[in-house]
Amino acid sequence: MDSYAREEHLACLIARLLDGARHAAVGASSPIPAVGCFLKKNIDPAFRVSLQQRRESNPFTEGSRELFDLAGQGRIDVFFLGGAQIDGAANINLVTAEGRRFPGSFGSAFMYPVVPRVILFREEHSRRSLVPRVDFVSAPGVSQDNVYRPGGPYALVTNRCVFAFDKTRRRFRLASVHPGHTTDEIRANTGFDYDYEAPAEVPPTPAPDPESLALIRGRIGAEIGEVYPRFARRLAGVAG
Repeated sequence: MDSYAREEHLACLIARLLDGARHAAVGASSPIPAVGCFLKKNIDPAFRVSLQQRRESNPFTEGSRELFDLAGQGRIDVFFLGGAQIDGAANINLVTAEGRRFPGSFGSAFMYPVVPRVILFREEHSRRSLVPRVDFVSAPGVSQDNVYRPGGPYALVTNRCVFAFDKTRRRFRLASVHPGHTTDEIRANTGFDYDYEAPAEVPPTPAPDPESLALIRGRIGAEIGEVYPRFARRLAGVAG
């Protein structure tokens, strides 16, 4: 198997999580999800990718207002959210933690409940970032039973593993562990409780296939370099 960078692995993983989706919107400062979306589009040309900060891939002539309108109409299938903190109920904190202020919630509280497949993405997998309860709820992962909510959390991707979100149980389940990591390590570095099968039954996250790596290092790398030049150069350096 070809060697690969952690970012390439995560991008290929995200592309697999997009199976069955028609349209994904990617916000600013999200190069790895963007690479995953472009990889999916290279596999499925009908798949639509909207990068908010790239004019050629941004159909939103009225900016974020139009993005919110499309999401409310059910015309965006996938969106990506992160946070300084994420807890076991998939609540996210984009405002304040450990005495520090962050950019803020922006439209997360609206997008989270209406987009059917929200993928939470947080590279840092530690008890500081994955907490028992967020200090501030920027956007809730679940709602009361009498609240109409067509959207919500689908998965949480970190640099160690993938959690799937069980909407019925309202908690995460350990879905796969990345190569080089273990279930014991995941448990030791996760602040919230989650479900999982016996350690031997938790599958490894699949490694990238050579075809996907070639696309990332070729056509997709060139595309993404226009929007995320430093990220593209870092990937090229590792691949080289």
